[in-house]
Formats: sequence, C-alpha cells, structure tokens
Amino acid sequence: MSTAFSDRVDQYRARIGQELMRQLPQATHYPARLHEAMHYACGGGKRLRPLIVYATAETLALDAGHVDAAACAVELIHAYSLVHDDLPAMDDDDLRRGQPTVHRQFDEATAILVGDALQSLAFQVIARPNSLGDSQRLRMIETLAEAAGSRGMVGGQAVDLASEGKQLTLAELEALHIHKTGALIRACLRLACIAAPSLDEARCEALDRYGKCIGLAFQIQDDVLDIEGSTAKLGKTAGKDEASHKSTYPAVMGLRAAKERASDLFAQARTALDGFGDAARPLRWVAQHIETRAH
Repeated sequence: MSTAFSDRVDQYRARIGQELMRQLPQATHYPARLHEAMHYACGGGKRLRPLIVYATAETLALDAGHVDAAACAVELIHAYSLVHDDLPAMDDDDLRRGQPTVHRQFDEATAILVGDALQSLAFQVIARPNSLGDSQRLRMIETLAEAAGSRGMVGGQAVDLASEGKQLTLAELEALHIHKTGALIRACLRLACIAAPSLDEARCEALDRYGKCIGLAFQIQDDVLDIEGSTAKLGKTAGKDEASHKSTYPAVMGLRAAKERASDLFAQARTALDGFGDAARPLRWVAQHIETRAH
C-alpha cells in the first residue's frame, strides 16, 4: 500500500468495532442484561492489539479479511481480562476509560459472567469457518489459548497478585510481565503469521522477537507513565501500582533506568524488522505510536 499505515488506523479501528458488533450477541437478546454488559465492556479503547494484528498482516501482504477473526478474538480476550482485573478481588478499580467499571455499572456477579462469556466467544469467533483452512484456525485457537492461559496472561496475573507487598528482582518482574502483558501482544504477531502459511520460520521468529520487545517495553512505559502522570497531577502522590504495593520498573530500576530500558527494547523491536524492509512500515508505526504515547 502506498499510503502510510497511520492513515488507515481509524479505518482499522472502525473495522474492528464493526466486527465486534457482528460477533457479539445483540444487547437485547436473552439474557439481555448479560449481553448489554458484554457490549459495555467492549466499548471504547485504543484497539492496540487488533491494530498490531492488522499491521502484521500488512507487513506480510495479507488481506485484512484473513485476520479479522484473529483481531476480534484478541480484543475480546483483552476486554475480558480488563473486566476481571477491575474486580474487587483483583485490582478493585471503579473506573475504566473514564467510565464506571463493569462491576460498578452492573454488579460483581454480572462482571464475572461477562468475562467468562467474552473469553469463550473469542474462541468461537476463530473456530467459525472463514477464508482460512481448518488447520490454520486450529493453530490459532491453540496459540491464543496458550497466550491467554496459565502459561501466559492469566499466569502472569496470578504471579502479580501473589507478589503484592513483595519486592521483586528485575528478572522476576520481567518474567511476570512477559506473561501478563507480553503474551497476548506476542500472540497478535503469531496469529497473523499463521494466516500466512508460506511464511518461513526465520521471519516468523523475527516477528516474535518484535512482539516480545514491544510487549515488555509497553509495560515498562506503563509504569513510567503511571508515576509521571501521578506526579504531574497530584504532586508526590504514588502511582496506582506503587500505592497498591506492587513492584514496578521505576521502583526496581529507578525512573531514569526504566526509561532507558524501554528505549532499548523499542530499538531492539525495530531491529527485529530489518529483514522486512519497507514492508514493515506498519509495525514500525506501531512501535513509534506506543513509544510516544502520553498516557
């Protein structure tokens, strides 16, 4: 494509929004309260993970239609994880994206069921017949299940909860976030690779390195922005994770070293794309977009 990926970002966000509405049960369908809450949970957001799927597809010269199901599925998994993370037994948050969290807008039991339903729908979306072959869809299901499960996102969340009040080493902190945040981001790259059956192993591994670096850099930057945003708005008030006695990169490394570590990871991510040449401009845009975000 001749135009910049940034010119298509809004189109892709609209596309994934339409795909979510197509895949979600109508809000008025029985049981209506649950379906209404599912729609509520999927509203808004930056749609970063679907954008990574579409950017990878462009890099591999794939039509967006080949990865619509994968992009929708990762967003459903992400939405479910946020609903559960916000619960009183987890992070106990009252607001998400400036709106009441699902358990506040509805109730706690409904929020638990919303997360359950969104997770199962993600795999149903991939399993449905589409332009990909049966073996490709099966590999996508396995890939997403591993990224979202006990050896991925959920496992990272479990370690995060068990680590409250403890001072983790840098290695322990990185291992935690490689699972909690990074696993699903890496899955975005892997799902698009599965949609390109002729892709060689070396290029697939290069994209996985990019995903690993981006996922970890994203979390470090989150910790930095949490601290800097809290300081700017509230003087010396601690960031959210610091206030809840969780280890953060600035706490473990110092703020300056955390920024340098994130910068180095972004550089490594871009280096991983060298073999793709100009075709990887969409993924370079994603890296730049994440690196320069302000919140």
